[in-house]
Amino acid sequence: MYEAARQHLSTVRDCLRFAVSRFNEAGLFYGHGTDNAFDEAVYLLLATLKLPLDKLEPFLEARLLPSEVDKLVEVIRKRADEHIPTAYLTKEAWLGEYKFYVDERTIVPRSFIAELLFNEALEPWIEHAELVHRALDLCTGSGCLAILLADAFPDAQVDAVDLSPDALDVAEINVADYHLGDRIDLLDGDLFEPVTGEVYDLIISNPPYVDAPSMDELPEEYRHEPDMALGSGEDGLDITRKLIDNASAFLNPRGVLVVEIGHNRDVLEAAYPQLPFVWLDTASGDGFVFLLTREMLADAGL
Repeated sequence: MYEAARQHLSTVRDCLRFAVSRFNEAGLFYGHGTDNAFDEAVYLLLATLKLPLDKLEPFLEARLLPSEVDKLVEVIRKRADEHIPTAYLTKEAWLGEYKFYVDERTIVPRSFIAELLFNEALEPWIEHAELVHRALDLCTGSGCLAILLADAFPDAQVDAVDLSPDALDVAEINVADYHLGDRIDLLDGDLFEPVTGEVYDLIISNPPYVDAPSMDELPEEYRHEPDMALGSGEDGLDITRKLIDNASAFLNPRGVLVVEIGHNRDVLEAAYPQLPFVWLDTASGDGFVFLLTREMLADAGL
């Protein structure tokens, strides 16, 4: 099939049609930026050809060089047959208008916290951006949220921590790309361990939060990502508990903790009935990211 494609496909339109057909036949899972075969194919082809991602129409009838056809057929094959996430094939991922380098050493960037930073949704608890002088991103992965933090709070110095040296190597690429090496410190270690004795105005985290039953049922696409970036114990809250139990010691007065937990709201609220979780609104609902202040944690004895 793929050898015949290399011989007979000649235009971007040809390759697009072939990609959509293969993706539909392969029963792919879309969870890394698109939700259907057509959009996935458009992005993969345009990114691979280094064409503008928002301009498909002018290039549909463009005839491709044999080397370009070979390249497109190969990425289509890898996406369809191996279920490799498109971000790993293109070596890039997007959060809003921000582009990040990504590869198999780190999870593909995706976070409701990014949406909240774009929309200035922390304003009721952080009245002015200039009030944030120190910020911490735990489980930083590719460094994407640390970069968004630095952009959203231009007066802040940002510490970004991850347990994976490989992920931090990817984060270093992104921090350099955004020329933020003087404002973002990448730290290797387990959660708060590398920042012992430090205090912050804002702490964010998009930690692993997939529970054990869900880990067993993950689509093949997610199995290309590092396991340590996904699973977090039987109920998905092992790391979240550590964040909640230790955060107050690292927060300034009126400091804020923001954590993404996926679909674990009910389990979390049952585990901490004494905490007045503030659930932040996102495009997908209000149960995926919580906010707590240092005072809320202290009043609960944490």
